[in-house]
This record gives sequence, structure tokens and C-alpha cells, in this order.
Amino acid sequence: SSGINAEWPLRPGAEFATYLNERIKVGGKTGNLGTNVIVQREGFKINVLSDIPFSKRYLKYLTKKYLKRSNLRDWLRVVASNASTYELRYFQINQDDEEAED
Repeated sequence: SSGINAEWPLRPGAEFATYLNERIKVGGKTGNLGTNVIVQREGFKINVLSDIPFSKRYLKYLTKKYLKRSNLRDWLRVVASNASTYELRYFQINQDDEEAED
């Protein structure tokens, strides 16, 4: 069994876990998770545990799609922190205050 984590900078709502449950395809069909794939929410983490091969990139794709749908894509990005974990980080927006004053 393998696991993939998505770590959020803010507490993800239950709707993201529900979104993953509805959208993850197993055998080419959505809503076909059975006991092969389990989505768990623990504080600031969403864990996807799988007994079958599960692509980390597929989780990234679904996460980005969810962020776009909930209008968070402009503020958060998905970054791989290690081999089995993604983190959602805020974009670094550096504004030069000195240039604005001139």
C-alpha cells in the first residue's frame, strides 16, 4: 500500500476530500474507489492511501483543478516537498516599495 499527502497552508475543508472521492478514477471510472483507494483528512493534511498503483502527478492534477474551481489558483501553488508529499504554498509576491515611492 502506498500513500500520498497533500499539505495545505490553511485547513482544507471537507469539500476537498469529497471532491477527491468523487473525482479519482479507478479502472477508468469515477466513484469506483472501493477499498483500493482511501482519502483521509487529518488537520492540515489530506492523505490518499492506495493498494493499487496511484500516480502522484494525478493527485497534483486534481488538486490544481480543485484550486481553479474554488478561485484559489491565483494564490496557491502545488509543490513537491519529497517523493510522496505535495505542499500547497502561497505564491511569493515581492513588491518593491522603494520603486513605488519614487
